[in-house]
Amino acid sequence: MLEGTLKNVEVEVCGDILTIKVDLSKEIGPSASGKSTLVASTGGAVTVEDGARVNLSVYRKTK
Repeated sequence: MLEGTLKNVEVEVCGDILTIKVDLSKEIGPSASGKSTLVASTGGAVTVEDGARVNLSVYRKTK
């Protein structure tokens, strides 16, 4: 079971394999500091299966 707010992140569990998919062509906005641009985020730690948790941020430095 997946809990939390995912932004530009797809998560799939198939058996014992966790697959995370992010579209690198998208942006979801600036970081809090403004030094980077967020591409994808799990919005904090999210539970994906049997207590396993993922905390993901994908970003690029602002030009």
